[in-house]
Parts: sequence; C-alpha cells; structure tokens
Amino acid sequence: MRTFALVALALLLAGIAYVRLAPMRMSDWHVAPDASRRTGKPNDYLVAEDGDRAAVLRPEPPADLLSKIDLIALSEPRTIRLAGTPHDRFATYVQRSLLMGYPDAISVRAEPDGTGSRLTIWSRSRFGHGDLGVNRKRVERWLEKLDDPEM
Repeated sequence: MRTFALVALALLLAGIAYVRLAPMRMSDWHVAPDASRRTGKPNDYLVAEDGDRAAVLRPEPPADLLSKIDLIALSEPRTIRLAGTPHDRFATYVQRSLLMGYPDAISVRAEPDGTGSRLTIWSRSRFGHGDLGVNRKRVERWLEKLDDPEM
C-alpha cells in the first residue's frame, strides 16, 4: 500500500510539474482569432465574427490599440507576451493561473476599419475541458480597461 501511495504521489507531482513547465510553442498558439479554429470545448472565449461576441470597433489606429492591449495584458500577474508586438497589430499572451500554473493563450489582432480598428480576441485554455468562465472574464476585463482614461 505504501508503494502505491508513493507512486501515486510521484505521478501527481509529475503532472503538476508538467502543467507548470510545459512550453507554449509559438507555432501552436500564435494563431489568428477566428471561429474556424475553435475546438468546441467550453474553455475558450472568442471576440470575432461568429464568436461569443462580435468583433469590437474602436476609434484608435491598430498599432495604438494593440499598444493599449499590450499594457493591459502585461500589467496582469503571471502574464507574458509569447509572440508578436503592437507594431505587428497581432500578439499572443500567456497567462498562468495562480495555484496550478495552468496556461491560457490570448491572441489579439487589430485590423484597420474605416478611421479606427476592428479588434478580435481569442482566449483559450491549454488544458482541461471547462474553465469556469475564466477566459470570458479576462477578455471582458481587458475590454473594459480599454476605456480607462489612464490607458
């Protein structure tokens, strides 16, 4: 029984280490936010045509809009930019959960639309099936912060 418990503990620790240390490869996660790439799992949130919410129209030029998003994203805890830059008008961020370190990828794109921009965002979990609404809450929080005059 003791051997079984030790093996179970070792497997649990290995699983936790894998989640915390698993690389997020740019080629897998830095992808355009559009409905055609969705998995059908309830652990993502898409702001785009045919998404959970329509793309957001903003008055700022794309690079300026992505600069604001970049500041918002990188001001959040445990968040890094995986790929892209505001100048590219397309960037992907990784934010990890506090306790287990579960990674979520957030791809953001701004395209010219009239005198402003069309913003699309896709936030999705790498592991699991559900996310308890974490991806939706994150995206909605970032969008609210865009209207903050301090940004």
